Amino acid sequence: MSPESTTRKYVGIAGATVGVVAAGVVGGVLAERRRMRRRQPSTEKVLGSMRGSRFNVSADDGLDLYAEVEEASDRGPAGPRPTLVFAHGYALNLDCWHFQRAALQGRYRMVFYDQRSHGRSARSRREHCTIDQLGRDLGRVIDAQAGEGPVVLVGHSMGGMTMMALAEQHPEWFGERVVGAVLVSTSAGEVSASTLGLPGLPGRVVHWVSPALLATLARAPRLVEGGRRVSSDIAIAATRRLAFGSYAPPEYVDFTDQMLAATPIDVVADFFPGFDAYDKFEALPALAATATAVICGGRDAITPVSHSRRLAELLPGCRLVELPEAGHMIMLECHEAVTSAIEELVARTETSRA
Repeated sequence: MSPESTTRKYVGIAGATVGVVAAGVVGGVLAERRRMRRRQPSTEKVLGSMRGSRFNVSADDGLDLYAEVEEASDRGPAGPRPTLVFAHGYALNLDCWHFQRAALQGRYRMVFYDQRSHGRSARSRREHCTIDQLGRDLGRVIDAQAGEGPVVLVGHSMGGMTMMALAEQHPEWFGERVVGAVLVSTSAGEVSASTLGLPGLPGRVVHWVSPALLATLARAPRLVEGGRRVSSDIAIAATRRLAFGSYAPPEYVDFTDQMLAATPIDVVADFFPGFDAYDKFEALPALAATATAVICGGRDAITPVSHSRRLAELLPGCRLVELPEAGHMIMLECHEAVTSAIEELVARTETSRA
């Protein structure tokens, strides 16, 4: 079989599922998709529709990072409240924080930004698609948009890894400038142990094959994007299965799938190999100088709950918020609980400064 034929053979499956974490086994779940369509709760605002003041932040390699700022009118017990800086995960964009943004708007100054090559940020060179570079990017965002006051960082998945990279690079910031850190569905390392929720040998095979398959697919981006369109129902079903836990409203699944589908296959391929080498356990003492919270879902198929439990164990004084029925997209699926945990952590930082 020719390389082109091989690519075509796999493009329907891989193109549909790659954004969730590069690859997975989907199966026949379209009946579930039809069931979900019959139950459609509404949201007050269209998901992803919120916009703030828009800025470009220049990274240390000159790349433009897209950021939005929500100003605050409220004050805390110790004066101006800390600025909240949100870092999103792999193959998503800043809109994934929709519910937290809506709930906290006007009460806290908030900074949202798109990671390099994601969302509205400029496309990065492949050699700069690393977690360490993302940590430096976060530092530039803080310098440019967080102001002189205290900062609380909130990061989901790769965004949490970004925070740990920053802690490794600038430990002196933590406890002084950065007074709090909320780590959502993330890990300090050993990500290769994650197998997309697939047990035993099948899960290990998925992990071994994914980088090679991604490299092949990245050489045929038009074919992949075409496969994604043809396989849209399968893609949505895969998103439902891998990104959420028990029941998630269809609009949450659709919204997540739209973010994943908007991430080009070669961007996914650029970042994916770095997860194998990712290890930030030595950065945790810096984080421990701040108020910390770890939030996780018991049904997370991307960063299993064991990663969050270990993080909490290694961060003295950390509050662990474990939601048994939630999956990886916990800030959508259980948005009220996630927002409450952020508020509780900010209150802790304000009490300590009062």
